[in-house]
Amino acid sequence: MKNSKLIFLLGISLLPFKGFSQNKVIERNVNVTKNRISLSDKLSQYMKAQADVNGFSGTVLIVRKDDILLREAYGLADYEWNIKNTIDTKFQLASVTKQFTAAAILQLVEKGKLSLDDKLNTFFPDYPNAESVTIHMLLSHSSGLSLGFKDLALSTISPDSAYNEIKKIPYEFSPGTKSEYSNIGYYLLGKIIEKVSGEKYAVFLKKNIFEKVGMQNTGISNNDSIILKKAKVYHHTENGLAHNPYINWEFNVGHDGAYSTVEDLALWDKALYGTTILSKKMKKRMFTSYKDQNFGYGFLINPFYNQGHQLIAHDGGFFGTMTSFNRYTDDGLFITVLSNNQSPAYMLAYGLAAICFDKEVELPYHHQKVKNNGGLYPLFKGNYDDIKILENNGKLYYNDLDTELFPESDTKFFRSDDDNRTVEFIKDSKGKYSTIKLTKAGVGEIRKKKD
Repeated sequence: MKNSKLIFLLGISLLPFKGFSQNKVIERNVNVTKNRISLSDKLSQYMKAQADVNGFSGTVLIVRKDDILLREAYGLADYEWNIKNTIDTKFQLASVTKQFTAAAILQLVEKGKLSLDDKLNTFFPDYPNAESVTIHMLLSHSSGLSLGFKDLALSTISPDSAYNEIKKIPYEFSPGTKSEYSNIGYYLLGKIIEKVSGEKYAVFLKKNIFEKVGMQNTGISNNDSIILKKAKVYHHTENGLAHNPYINWEFNVGHDGAYSTVEDLALWDKALYGTTILSKKMKKRMFTSYKDQNFGYGFLINPFYNQGHQLIAHDGGFFGTMTSFNRYTDDGLFITVLSNNQSPAYMLAYGLAAICFDKEVELPYHHQKVKNNGGLYPLFKGNYDDIKILENNGKLYYNDLDTELFPESDTKFFRSDDDNRTVEFIKDSKGKYSTIKLTKAGVGEIRKKKD
């Protein structure tokens, strides 16, 4: 009876395991529970250190197969009133918005209202070279359209005037010949949604995505609405944190503009495993990697930082807004990090994923510049795979002379532009410094010196 009660409390099936006694089943599952708690503790310890040492402000949610590993808020939603972030604080998503735009386009494709082969001139006959650009190219960043229009987004220009200015921005390459990330492409997709559906972008997404998924705390920003529990956004300046500049949300949508919470994003992640929003056919189109830069539709497919696991992801960043959305689909693991003070959400998500995959991750600490043995510097310089270490006037540099490496010991350095990244020089059995260990957000990576 005691054993049965313990099994019930742990949520363990009473079905017998072949080859195990009931006591061993209990012992096994208690250990599993301990290991799960241990993982949650590691994740919590890592994020607490990121908040204490590096000033992270935002929210984090990590779910593995419906099991919440970390669900926490840090820092302040309003620095002036000292109001703390909570788990239901709403954050701007920046480019994480693109996946909703892509899903909306695919819904319209599925309804027969447009085709992935439709040309841009079908919708905007006055747009330069529009006869050469398809919906597929816009979605997969292969249109040749330029990155974006940052200065316009910070102005009070009208939507029509903004469109006329954006038309003047030249293409980066001939449409379809290669791929380069383009905010303009997704801006145009947002406008296409409005033209085809006859509804405002915000209204279409609310009716066809957010409400269907149950994302009650998600929407599209505008210049007027008061949004409850929405964090103010701050970016770094020479004088410390400052308010984000004015952003014109009247036209800065499609590639940006959505706001949400970590819990709503978890609902979205779960919906993408089903067919409530998109059919299997449309999801296959969305999650296929096109060309050479891992671009799917609104996502990156198995980007270089995937830790050797199947990853569908996208990050966002605009001034103080920093976001990261990560779906390790074979592992049933979801990690999202949202920040309102320019904390590098994408790097923290990388570190958190490494912890989940049982990799060794160094906790953040305060780096102290010391005087070290500069005589070793000539032995350090050289090419280490894709990294170049330079020496100039008794100083070490990372890749170029803009990024100095500050010593914290004879062989370990931190970057002048980001002390969350370190470089350690490792001596081999022959006494030569032939390897460096790069640490990004606590995750170590090895690079070998080229002869």
